Amino acid sequence: MLYSMTGYGRIQHPFEDKVIVAEVRSLNSKYSDLRLKIPQNYREKEGEIRKMISDATQRGKIDFLLEIRSNAGDEDYSLNVALFKKYHQELSKLQSELNMGEVDLMQAILRLPNVVATESKEINQAEWKAVNKAISLVLERFNQFRKDEGAVIEQDMVQRVDLIENSIGELAPFEAERIEKMKVRIHQNLEEYLGKGKVDESRFEQEMLYYLEKMDITEEKVRLAQHCKYYKEEITKKKTLKGRKLSFISQEMGREINTMGAKAYSHDIQRLVVSMKDELEKIKEQVANSL
Repeated sequence: MLYSMTGYGRIQHPFEDKVIVAEVRSLNSKYSDLRLKIPQNYREKEGEIRKMISDATQRGKIDFLLEIRSNAGDEDYSLNVALFKKYHQELSKLQSELNMGEVDLMQAILRLPNVVATESKEINQAEWKAVNKAISLVLERFNQFRKDEGAVIEQDMVQRVDLIENSIGELAPFEAERIEKMKVRIHQNLEEYLGKGKVDESRFEQEMLYYLEKMDITEEKVRLAQHCKYYKEEITKKKTLKGRKLSFISQEMGREINTMGAKAYSHDIQRLVVSMKDELEKIKEQVANSL
C-alpha cells in the first residue's frame, strides 16, 4: 500500500449559523513543511491544529486553510480609526507634494494592513469541537486522495520493475554469443601479431580467462534480481512511509545496471541495459512522489 506525497482535500462543515471551511493540499518535499492560514482568534489553538495535521500528513509541503464564515453575513469587523487617520494624513500630504490629482484614498487605505480586521472573539468549546471535527474530516478526505493516487503509482512501479526483471532474463543468449565473438577476435589478434600457427595456446587461454572475468555479469544479474524482488516486497507492505527505503533500493538497482553496462562488450546487452536504465529513471520519478 503506497501513498502519494501530493494530495488535496476540502470540506464545508456546518455549525450553528456558520460554516467551517477546511482545506489541505500538499506537494513533494523531503521533509515536513507545514504552513497554516487560520483565523486570528484561533492562534491560541495553533499548536494543537499543527500537531493534528503533522501527524496525519507525515511528510510533504503542506498548506492548510481554516475559515469560519457566518451564513448571515454578519461577521464582526472593526475599523482602526486612529490608524486610518494616520494613513490618510500621510497619503494626503504625499498626494499634494507629488501633484497626483484625484486619487481614491478611501479605497486605498482600506486595503492597507490592520486598517480593517475581524474582531477577535474567545473560542467557545462547542465551536472548537466542531472545528476539530472539520479538521479530522478534511484530513480523512486528503489521505484518501493520497491513497488513491498512490495505488496508481504503485501499479506503475511494479510494472516497471517487472520489465527490468524481464530484461535480466533476456541477457543470457547474448552473453554466450559475445564470449564466442571475443574468443575469435583475440585469436585473430594474436595470429596477426605472432603469425599463423605460432599462437601459444596457454597464452591464449590466459587472455581468455582475463576477459571472461572482466565480462562476467552473473553477480550483477543475481543482485539486481534480488533488489527487484525486495522492491516489490517493500512496496506492498502495509506501512505508509516507505518512499525513502524505495529510493535507497532503486539506487542499488542503478549500481548493478551501470556495472552491467560497463561490462557489456555487446551491442545487444547494452541495448537491454539502456532499456533497464530508462525504466529505473521512471521508477525514481515515481518514488520522489511517494511518502
